[in-house]
Amino acid sequence: MFSLAQNLKSLMGNMTITEFSKKVGIPQQTISRYLLCQREITLENLVKIADYFNEEIDFLIGRKDY
Repeated sequence: MFSLAQNLKSLMGNMTITEFSKKVGIPQQTISRYLLCQREITLENLVKIADYFNEEIDFLIGRKDY
């Protein structure tokens, strides 16, 4: 989960959690919990985030580095 939080923060850059949640269709509170490692991500949300950033799921969860 820690790798996901780090990678997501990096990919979001200066985008706020509110902006990002609206763009990907995931509630703001859920995104916040992912970033704080307080909630495990669902497959559905992982795919939404990977599609939005055009990244591989393996990269998002820390199984692959670039």
